[in-house]
Amino acid sequence: MRFQLLGPLSVTDGRDVVMLPPSKPTALLAALLLRPGSIVPTDRLRDIVWGEEHPTTAKTALQSCVLRLRRLFAKYGIEHQAVVAVAGGYRIDADADTLDLLHFRRLVARAAASGNDSELYTLRSALSLWQGGLLSNVPSDLLHRDEVPRLAEERLRVLERVCDIELEHGRCREALVDLWEVTRVYPAHERFAEQLVEALYRTGRQTEALAEYRRIKGHLREGLGVDPRAELQRLELAILRGEDLGRAEPTRRRAAPSERTAIPGAQSPQDTPGSLATPRSPDSLGSLGSSGSPTSPTSPASPGSPAPADREAVATSIASPVATPIVSPPPPLPSVPGFTGREAEVSSLVHLLTAERPEGDAERAPFAVLSGAPGIGKSALALHVAHLVGRHFPDGCLLLPLTRPDGSPRPAEEAADELRRALPAGRGTGLSGGRSLLVLDDVVHPDQVRPLLTAYACGAAIVTSRMGLAALVATHGGTVHRLGALDPEQSQALLTAVVGRERIAAEPTAALTLAAACGHHPLALRIAAARLLTRPRLRLADYAGWLRNDPVGRLSLADDPRMSVPQRLDEALQRLPPALADAHLRLAGSPHHPLTASGAAGLLGLPEDTAEQVIERLLDAGLLEEGQPGAFWTHDLLRAHALRAAGSSVGHAPALLRPPRHGESPQLDGSRPAALR
Repeated sequence: MRFQLLGPLSVTDGRDVVMLPPSKPTALLAALLLRPGSIVPTDRLRDIVWGEEHPTTAKTALQSCVLRLRRLFAKYGIEHQAVVAVAGGYRIDADADTLDLLHFRRLVARAAASGNDSELYTLRSALSLWQGGLLSNVPSDLLHRDEVPRLAEERLRVLERVCDIELEHGRCREALVDLWEVTRVYPAHERFAEQLVEALYRTGRQTEALAEYRRIKGHLREGLGVDPRAELQRLELAILRGEDLGRAEPTRRRAAPSERTAIPGAQSPQDTPGSLATPRSPDSLGSLGSSGSPTSPTSPASPGSPAPADREAVATSIASPVATPIVSPPPPLPSVPGFTGREAEVSSLVHLLTAERPEGDAERAPFAVLSGAPGIGKSALALHVAHLVGRHFPDGCLLLPLTRPDGSPRPAEEAADELRRALPAGRGTGLSGGRSLLVLDDVVHPDQVRPLLTAYACGAAIVTSRMGLAALVATHGGTVHRLGALDPEQSQALLTAVVGRERIAAEPTAALTLAAACGHHPLALRIAAARLLTRPRLRLADYAGWLRNDPVGRLSLADDPRMSVPQRLDEALQRLPPALADAHLRLAGSPHHPLTASGAAGLLGLPEDTAEQVIERLLDAGLLEEGQPGAFWTHDLLRAHALRAAGSSVGHAPALLRPPRHGESPQLDGSRPAALR
């Protein structure tokens, strides 16, 4: 005899099936079978059978249910499946031969250890065990709330794998049979929607594929306020551009650089878009100085963009073929879970990076600068966009941090060394027949990236920086996106994406209050959401009230110092000259907002023209925002941080910020005061 849990609870001998009637003993049996071989506490069983309000006779009534189960077992000759009374609860023993749930799990484990052909057959056999509505005859709200979704998730994972195998082997029409049904039952399940869109497109039904994408996009936006995940968005772009998705092929050996360059412009079918080639000897590029030219005794480095002859020398050295062993590629770009908002910036960046380049502009890499305050989401936006456009860069996407962990900038030569190890044999320069996308993260000075943009001119780049990098844009073009705080709707969407729809929907007003307490600052919102996830019983209203008392000091996670608003802002101040950092603390801590040049001059004790330059430097560093022309303001979190950090430092103006005395030169470098250099 076997118990069947994967449908209405029933008992079968292999020929006849006895459906158990909806009753309290049936609920008790389901609770025990869901934990086979484990002790289920008596209190838990009472909650399952009677709900939260137990009758006064619940203890005796539970014992009566156990007796009725034992009589049922005797009736069907399964006395060996006894309900065992133990200290603190009850237990029922079962194995894969007597319980379909355990048989299902055994088949899934067996499939995972087998090859693709037998894996598909075994997984199909496992799915065939599911019959009808799960526990539809079990009258227990608690089981349907807590256990049924967990069991359904096990089935969905197997079905997802089955569809993956079907698509990998080109059996798209077979996959469609399952995918049409499951996407209607689970309309918000993005992975199934992605598989359905792909299967439709690969069977020549492009219009239906795009219609299905619009369905899932509309459902997510209307119901959850979020966009489809990056993989779905990339799939839509591929369909719109008519790309050949083809059939998934088994992984083969990656061709050596010399093999790839034997036929110029040819791309190996094994090269996966979005992945990086493997490193080889760094000697092919030579040692890049800060100018972007190969350094040599007769070619000293100089600031600015290298001459055309230097670019040709760099490209030639990058392209020189060197036979090397093939090793595994580096890991892919980090993902950005729960990314929401920034729709205008995402659309603009995707267009910039995927549009065809006009003739005569091949020597300039299309690039964008993302600037803004610390923790405002520059890196997250860059990575999100890189995932969306990865298919357009056959030579791969590379994240290159340009600041060391201690906050000091990495020299251009060091960054170039890492690039030529990651993009060997001309990859990224156009000489390999492909393009690369560079995500140059946390740039401090334009000279760090100028040589990289010049050497990899056939690729593209996204540059993130707390600085505006106006000098870089002046010499190399590009677009600029200055990021600010999210709007309330975007903040709500971010909290929903991370914390979950049900919890946010239960306290929508408190969620808005919490977002406001975080200043709609992306880093602060993610820290707050992470704390809520680890404390599921914490009410949003209580957390928002607690946070408002010290928004800066309490926006930290103890297990990761990087997830800390005060530490991120402290690091930002440490990068500034001491006098400029002191000026920020004075201006941000002032109750007079918005700031003007004349008001800043009074607060700092400086001439108005010098105060204007101070404001310009703080604006460029992302510590000030400009509203109306000539009016500036500081983000609420930065103001709170300044009030905590200033302490006794608010006093006399430091020497570097004081007006020059008679006879002193007001500008040490002929252009701006020493305090502003």
